[in-house]
Amino acid sequence: MAGEAEIVKLADGGDRVELRCPTSMPRASGFLWNRRMLLQANCQGYATAQHLQPEPAKYSHAPVMELKTFMQPEQPYYAHHPGRFVYVRDELGSTMFSAPFAPVKRRPASFVFSVGEADIAWRVVENDIAVELAVLLPVDDVVELWTVTVANRGSRARALSVYPVFTIGYMSWMNQSARHEPGLGAIVAASVTPYQKLEDYAAIKALKDRTFLLHEYPPDAWETSLSALEGNGGLHAPEALEAPLLAGGEALYETPVAALQYRLRLGPGEGRTLRFAFGPAATDDDIRALRARYLCADGFAAAKRRVDEYLQERRPCAVLATPDAHFDTFVNRFLGRQVLYHGDTHRLTTDPQTRNFLQDNMGMVYVEPARAREALLTTLAQQQADGNLPEGIVLTPGGGLKYINQVPHTDHCVWLPVFLEAWLDETGDYALLDAHVPGAARTTVFDAVTAAMRWLKANRDARGLSLIAQGDWCDPMNMVGPAGKGVSGWLTVATVHALRLWVRVCRVRGNYDVAAELREVADESAAAAQEHLWDGDWFARGISDSGERFGVASDAEGRLFLNPQSWAILAGIARDDQVTRMLNAVDEHLASPWGTVLLAPAYTSMHEHIGRITQKFPGTAENGSVYNHAAAFWIAALYALGRADRAWTELRRAVPGPDPDDYLRRGQLPVYLPNYYRGASRQFPQAAGRSSHLFHTGAASWFYRLVIERLFGLRGCPDGLCVRPQLPSHWRSATVRRRFRGAEFEVVYLVDERAGETRLCIDGRPLADDVVRDFAAGRRYRLDVTVPPAVGATGRAERAASRVS
Repeated sequence: MAGEAEIVKLADGGDRVELRCPTSMPRASGFLWNRRMLLQANCQGYATAQHLQPEPAKYSHAPVMELKTFMQPEQPYYAHHPGRFVYVRDELGSTMFSAPFAPVKRRPASFVFSVGEADIAWRVVENDIAVELAVLLPVDDVVELWTVTVANRGSRARALSVYPVFTIGYMSWMNQSARHEPGLGAIVAASVTPYQKLEDYAAIKALKDRTFLLHEYPPDAWETSLSALEGNGGLHAPEALEAPLLAGGEALYETPVAALQYRLRLGPGEGRTLRFAFGPAATDDDIRALRARYLCADGFAAAKRRVDEYLQERRPCAVLATPDAHFDTFVNRFLGRQVLYHGDTHRLTTDPQTRNFLQDNMGMVYVEPARAREALLTTLAQQQADGNLPEGIVLTPGGGLKYINQVPHTDHCVWLPVFLEAWLDETGDYALLDAHVPGAARTTVFDAVTAAMRWLKANRDARGLSLIAQGDWCDPMNMVGPAGKGVSGWLTVATVHALRLWVRVCRVRGNYDVAAELREVADESAAAAQEHLWDGDWFARGISDSGERFGVASDAEGRLFLNPQSWAILAGIARDDQVTRMLNAVDEHLASPWGTVLLAPAYTSMHEHIGRITQKFPGTAENGSVYNHAAAFWIAALYALGRADRAWTELRRAVPGPDPDDYLRRGQLPVYLPNYYRGASRQFPQAAGRSSHLFHTGAASWFYRLVIERLFGLRGCPDGLCVRPQLPSHWRSATVRRRFRGAEFEVVYLVDERAGETRLCIDGRPLADDVVRDFAAGRRYRLDVTVPPAVGATGRAERAASRVS
């Protein structure tokens, strides 16, 4: 096995990330998706998948009950967790192992778990038998395409039984069964989605209640009953595998499984490739169609080409080459891909929270601008008569708001100017503001956003502080203001920021009356924040219905919250002396080796004037974790202050590795930003730094934007491309290939000790300032950026630009 220093490596020129040990980071995983489904698979072979029909549903469950879901990311993987396993038994020696690792968990001679953009793969060698597995999802269909290759690397012939085993699990208490269907070339498990209310029948009768495992080649034997497969041994040592052949049983109102057996005779150097398709279906005809489309070598190859083309057509706007190769791979191959995933699937829900929908599509501005534009119009089409936005955006006809989207929060309007700032900077398309909102022929985008800003104006108490209802960005803060009196410190300063962003837009358009009106509101709220929220070293998080301030120095728990500090800086509210105090306080109370935590100390018991955030385990989720979405706001604030080195440190801390100890502590590969890393390092140091393994996060869009527009300073403006880099001081050079408004820029950065200021040359021609104005879509340019050491160390302060004078 590989040594610790080689646990994680880059492969294929940085296109893939590989894990070389199945036990050091047992929950390390990757994910694949198309617009209708999602698959997350970990290094040991456990996997969970969802698809839309139209609500999210599963086709592979835990055998008895669902033990882990995407919304419970830190729950451990149990032996009966859904998995995709291949058992290999030597028929002469009677030895057995499983690939990738679980459920037998016999340590192989060599192991590689490899995550790429379009597929996930494993390579396992044990006792001179090599097993390679790979899975990809096609662009259009809800199906997993699996390749299993078994090869004899020894010098003698081998007689093997190979058993692909795909868990189906407990499907329904009403009706479930499974059998092998030779005519379909598949194991098919059937069930009936349970229902109690008669009116639910119409919705469930068309669901995909079958789970199939299609095989390209007929097996020698099979089993569909989980209990018959396991016998007394369980999945780690199935008793049925001790017999020469599987028994070919049916599951008759029993927990089903899809288990196949292939008896292979392999000479030295010989191998055999098997292909399978696994997924849900409504009818046998659906299964036949998928078999005809995919189940052959050409079908798999064509599906892979289409996925590669799909991703290539949606490449984000930049490719990096910096002194940090691991960071480059993360941004170039995986961060932009995560941004696309969020915009493609809307987190695989039919009613994404409005704040999530807008921020996820903020990232799509840099990937697929037309989709981002569509998302904004979809949002505004559901705006309420008073200017407020709904809790969630309904994406399916006849759909409704569910779960958290039935709880009133007051922050959604804030995200409109944040989204539009990115849109206008990147595209320069101010014409969008004059576009008509669908279904509201007399309402333009500008009018709708202005109405939302006026709703923020109205959503304040007599002091000018923003009311919170049952939550803001922190949706579990549900007991602060249900009586209509509690206020949010974060939302107050975020409202100032949103209003000031929109004031700039109003002025560019010449809407000076609206600008003056909203500037006055922003100034009132900024003054209210100073008077009622400043606590001496930082801004308070809020004031409850009962008048109790929280997030203040006198609190034993939840003393300091990060978000009010970040947004007070972004809004230009904090004075220079306050900024110094805030930075020192964050260093003292919130800093950790894995990023800046959301709050500290973490809550350890219920605080009924705050709400269910205080009931979450300390250091997890919103209760004191390194919540990467909030960390992104803090990094944005640091760049706004011109603190380039400090911002880079925080940016880099969000990405696991490359230090082996860091990988082991976090337990995650650098193939996505997780929702959070555990915090509360002073309260629970043994768990701090551990990844949540949840890749649904608004942080992805923010981080991508920060890398392009702040770190490298390649940000649009009305005149063109503004170049104001804030490189870390230890870098001497870097290169970015940047797509911007139809043109391609090869941007080469060089730190020059002799330079007194940043200098730009385009195709060898010096520019008078830091804006590239004369360029044309369809052309390529070389942009040389010479950076003095002072700018590399301290960046370029932008706080003045964040204020509206």
